[in-house]
Amino acid sequence: MMSELLDTRRNAIRPDLADERLIGRYEAMRYIAGQPAQIVRPAVPLRRRPVPTDGLDTEALYGERVRVFDEQEGWAWVQLERDGYVGYVPANALAEAIVPPTHRVKAIGTFLYPEADMKCAPILHLSLNAELTIEEEGERFSRTHIGAWVFNRHIAGLDKSARDFVEVAERFIDTPYLWGGKSRIGVDCSGLVQLSLQASGIAAPRDSDMQFAELGEAIEVSGEFEGLVRGDLVFWKGHVGIMADGIMLLHANAHHMATVVETLPEAADRIAKSGTPLLAVKRLRISSA
Repeated sequence: MMSELLDTRRNAIRPDLADERLIGRYEAMRYIAGQPAQIVRPAVPLRRRPVPTDGLDTEALYGERVRVFDEQEGWAWVQLERDGYVGYVPANALAEAIVPPTHRVKAIGTFLYPEADMKCAPILHLSLNAELTIEEEGERFSRTHIGAWVFNRHIAGLDKSARDFVEVAERFIDTPYLWGGKSRIGVDCSGLVQLSLQASGIAAPRDSDMQFAELGEAIEVSGEFEGLVRGDLVFWKGHVGIMADGIMLLHANAHHMATVVETLPEAADRIAKSGTPLLAVKRLRISSA
């Protein structure tokens, strides 16, 4: 059997083991369905190899569901259910018991406390889009299924989404740049886009090339960048930014090592000088309902 050229970022494939859903598409020694599990640590690094010194490919947030295909020497080889990303996470960041979430973190970050008291030492820090199970709602704090308390104004029901994904992204201004990051501790360009869209109820793939292929519709752009609007996505090879308005670009980038707002002509000129021309501008079709 000839194997298809499948993207290893989004398909659980190794020569010795593969997702059983890929039988007939990828040749492996054996196939399994994988076991469901849930992330129980904040912002868990997911790496391409089970090597702790390797850089991040992405991060798995608290409450995310995964499918575990292999576990060895403290590492679990998993696929994230939310965006399909595949890689290795520390096995101790997983729980086999799945607790269906009821709420998500809508603030850029929040804390879990052992008591309903902000003066207590927090036990966990959670970032935007982490998911929680609330069992008791109080006046100011709510109790999660692990007995920890979270400030009510920092969470929202899973059926509640932000109205403006650009406003969500703007909250990350001055956040340090981190390759593979998708939390307030550090975020990269495509992580910023994905987090912001997900907070607005819009599913988005993880990496910029995937976002270029799958999000929005390309629009014509003049040499003066006329006609752009808030929310347009601007793509280069390996990079993406969000238009904050008709001229200002919001993006997490390695030049500033932070999430910044600058004029699109300024950013495009600098990036072009590095040998990377602008690929396209794409416009999302977002319902106002």
